Amino acid sequence: MKYLEKIQGLLPLGYIYLIILGLLKEALLFYPLGINILKYSSITDILISPISDMVANPILILVIVSVVLLFFLFQTFLVRYSHKGWVRKILISYKMNPELNKQELRKAMIPVFIILAGFELLALFIGLGIGHGEKIKKKLDSQTLQPNYILTSDSGEPSPIHLIDINSAYYFYVKKGEKQIKIAPVGSIETLEVIPKK
Repeated sequence: MKYLEKIQGLLPLGYIYLIILGLLKEALLFYPLGINILKYSSITDILISPISDMVANPILILVIVSVVLLFFLFQTFLVRYSHKGWVRKILISYKMNPELNKQELRKAMIPVFIILAGFELLALFIGLGIGHGEKIKKKLDSQTLQPNYILTSDSGEPSPIHLIDINSAYYFYVKKGEKQIKIAPVGSIETLEVIPKK
């Protein structure tokens, strides 16, 4: 029961960490494009950013779950074979006492497991932010961004655009054939129609 209470106590810290990762990812995505995303984000955008990233990209959820599962299986493997010489060397390298019984060894490995999972998330979100931002910047410079939406503004004129991102207050997009990123308030957009992929 105490173990469950400790986990419940760590959940808010975990969510704060996810929020920081979401902010970092967004900042790194928009930095090469010359946009300070924090100026255009509300507190709601910041709170929901990491969850929306994971829900919007099922591969991201799969990668996170599989890596956490692999860490867990590796931890279980180390505990099960803690009597073997090579496993003892690994445990000693992580400054753990290989003489502990299996239950104590599991408890001692929890902080290492949390640090490894946290580092995996940090690397993933930073990589996604930098990679996506640089990819958009290169395509923007070479004008190879393909339109993915047809945007109709409040003036009634439809335009093919490449939608970079959207939050609760703004659309970030590039019109076909242009190099400048436009930032439009949500209220100025009448409709947004998806262009089907060929």
